[in-house]
Amino acid sequence: MIIKKVYIFLGLTFLSIVSVFSQVRLPKIFQDGMVLQRNAPIPIWGWSSPEEQIEISFEGKTQSITASENGEWEIEFPEMKAGGPFSIQIKGKNQIEVNDVLVGDVWLCSGQSNMVHQLNIHDVTYADDIKNANYPEVRHFKIPTATSLSGPKDDLPGGEWQKAIGDEVRPFSAVAYFFARKIYDKYQIPIGLVNASVGGTPIESWINETGYEDFPEILETIEQNKDTAYVNARTGNRFNGGGGSPKPSDKGLTGPVKWYEVDFEPKNWRRMNIPGYWEDQGVRNLNGVVWLRREVDIPAAMVGKDARLFMGRIIDADEVYINGKQVGKTTYQYPQRRYDIPKDVLKAGKNVFVVRVTNQNGKGGFVPDKPYYIFSEKDTVDLKGYWDYKVGEVFKPWNPNAFKSSSDKEPPRRINPQNEPTSLYNAMVAPIAKLPVKGVLWYQGESNAGRPDEYKALMNALIDGWRELYDDPELPFIYAQLPNFMDVNYSPEDSNWAELREAQLEAWDDENTAMTVNIDLGEWNDIHPDNKKDVGERMAIAAKKLAYGEDIVYSGPIYKSHEIKDGKIIVSFTHVGSGLVSNDGEPLSEFAIAGDDGEFVWAQAKIEGNKIIVWDDNIQEPKFLRYAWSDNPDNPNLYNKEGLPASPFRID
Repeated sequence: MIIKKVYIFLGLTFLSIVSVFSQVRLPKIFQDGMVLQRNAPIPIWGWSSPEEQIEISFEGKTQSITASENGEWEIEFPEMKAGGPFSIQIKGKNQIEVNDVLVGDVWLCSGQSNMVHQLNIHDVTYADDIKNANYPEVRHFKIPTATSLSGPKDDLPGGEWQKAIGDEVRPFSAVAYFFARKIYDKYQIPIGLVNASVGGTPIESWINETGYEDFPEILETIEQNKDTAYVNARTGNRFNGGGGSPKPSDKGLTGPVKWYEVDFEPKNWRRMNIPGYWEDQGVRNLNGVVWLRREVDIPAAMVGKDARLFMGRIIDADEVYINGKQVGKTTYQYPQRRYDIPKDVLKAGKNVFVVRVTNQNGKGGFVPDKPYYIFSEKDTVDLKGYWDYKVGEVFKPWNPNAFKSSSDKEPPRRINPQNEPTSLYNAMVAPIAKLPVKGVLWYQGESNAGRPDEYKALMNALIDGWRELYDDPELPFIYAQLPNFMDVNYSPEDSNWAELREAQLEAWDDENTAMTVNIDLGEWNDIHPDNKKDVGERMAIAAKKLAYGEDIVYSGPIYKSHEIKDGKIIVSFTHVGSGLVSNDGEPLSEFAIAGDDGEFVWAQAKIEGNKIIVWDDNIQEPKFLRYAWSDNPDNPNLYNKEGLPASPFRID
């Protein structure tokens, strides 16, 4: 009797499992609020029990299909004009309904962190844009970060559609939002933004395998990465530099009283100025943990109110404490530190502020020319100036041979899945390849700036591969050239960022591709500049030309050709629009020339018609020319009259 009951229980359990897995299921992107591409066939697909009968209804039309032996099914509805909202009903053994579906234009937005960066991160600059957002037909679907080294996945890991209304717009990619707003204002068409982007990732991660047919070494790596054992042996903590040996402990956390606690008494602490890097203030070659402490006078008017702390940018990670309570924490260097302060933390008079900074390599500390203050309503307290500091921990230098056996010729290759070729494409792009899109927005390149020579070929592989994926050789592909960044150098010099921009320019090789120039939109001390609006709107201008057929000037001046005559270089351009101008009314700057010796000097330049004349009185036979050729050119002021900047270029 007991055995019989067990069999019955197991049978019911099995039936329950079968029932769960036999439910009709849609891809994750089919959710309430989704946007489908207008004027293109509309595919709807999913999974169910093997050979299950599926009925799909959409906008007054109903179709039936029998699932395959693997439980896969797909059906196509005819193209539609822009409109909505509509609903999709799917009936099998269960029923699914997707509501508030719009038909409009869908843009695939991809790249690394500057495409990721949400409006929420820039909510000071764009506070009014967030507050006044009222675009219910502009919608955003952020694909969660996922990787696959084994091959393309059939579905996304998750995500949801959100509308550009008030605070709901905060998670939108800022670049994509300003692009969409500009397009929507012009055409009044629903806009869907599918955001597949991951910070800090190289272009190789986003290229599909077929795009690597001219890259045999990368194809070999892709094949190796399909071996799970191979990958597992090269990921995880085994190769983090620790080698299993215990790390030195942070003295600030191991003593009887933690250094952030209010009753801790600091002794023999030194002084450091904030903002600034400790390597510039008497500390040499320190990678580790540094604690900083300061007593800050808070006026009574700030107590009991919502307050916000701005701590600029910190390299690399930080934890911030006020009166012994942690009020903020960031694990890597790039985000600006903006922390909300609970009402019960501040008190009138002296308050103990403590910042624990962890730096892995390079200069550690507080990035200059950023805001450092605390404010509440109308009251603001400046936090710049001298702080006391003490080192809590010094990291041992990483030894690349720590895991090398006597028989190894070199250390094993470390694998970070999100940086491996095809990994992000497989997991975040391939699963939605069946959905038609209007075009692609791409903002990436920072992670490849150290390898500019190969970027053009990789960019072409990306564009060709994605066009093949969507079976559309004319798919509009709009991408952002890297902006200015890092220290301004007042002498002509070589630059990886300039070479990467050149590779991006050279990848612009067909009429369905466009590059936006952003050499005037960056910040010297922030790889994530605040100005996302102009980047997005310049992409929108390009889209109006490529995707919407407007006869407009959509780019700044682009080098076309040159001739050398009487010791002067005469340069011609495309995309001159209504004419060339100096955007600030000053003489043209950032032109450098050289003779046979290759020694560059700043040159004089002037506009004559639609050409630029460049010369230096001391160089009679110029051979080389560069414009805005540096990481962060000081004042590249060559524009067209439409207000779009010229791309950096060089003539060798």
